[in-house]
Amino acid sequence: MASFIDDFLSLLFPRSCEICGNSLYKNEEIICTYCLGRLPYTHWHKDESNPLHAVFWGKVSIQGVTAMFYFHHGNRVQTLLHKFKYKNVREIGIYLGKRYGTQLKNASPFDDVDMIIPVPLHPKKQQKRGYNQSEMFALGLAQTMNIPVDSKSLYRKTASETQTRKTKIERWENVKDIFGLVNSEELSGKHILLVDDVITTGSTMEACARVLLEIPNLKISVAAIAAAHR
Repeated sequence: MASFIDDFLSLLFPRSCEICGNSLYKNEEIICTYCLGRLPYTHWHKDESNPLHAVFWGKVSIQGVTAMFYFHHGNRVQTLLHKFKYKNVREIGIYLGKRYGTQLKNASPFDDVDMIIPVPLHPKKQQKRGYNQSEMFALGLAQTMNIPVDSKSLYRKTASETQTRKTKIERWENVKDIFGLVNSEELSGKHILLVDDVITTGSTMEACARVLLEIPNLKISVAAIAAAHR
């Protein structure tokens, strides 16, 4: 009966791939098999010395660093993330998080993470958008990694300007003092996975990590949906 209802609903409300727009088959979700096979995967979770580590060298102590995809102008990932951030398709983040979580839970050092913390939005911006895209990704990761999400301890004190079109120095100046912590004692001794949608210069992640690393005996790893091609 459930299968019949699903088939009937598919006729009334056909589902389409969020990248190419073609109809999804019954066993497909969010992204069609064709597009999934052509996304630019980094496989950095298998490489403990991947190039994304260099973003944080000499700045903050990070255990593991990874991103699911390469990001560059005009590729499929840009199409996907634009819909995710600006077209209210929050399911994209949860779906990608679930897929990536199945890989991270078996890869060192991500296999001993205790908690996931998404990079926070300012409340006004989150209210306007309707959701925090980093939290959607975190919720998907949590489902397959079987660890909790903490969206309360790290918060954004001020609403920063968009990072788009800013230089590396301008990006850092824009975010360096805008994050704060509550209930930090509960995070002492934990291994945190700090997550965001895209890593470009790493300024936002670095600003978050600096605040979190004030907590005694805390370890941080970093993951994102995508990273600028490097």
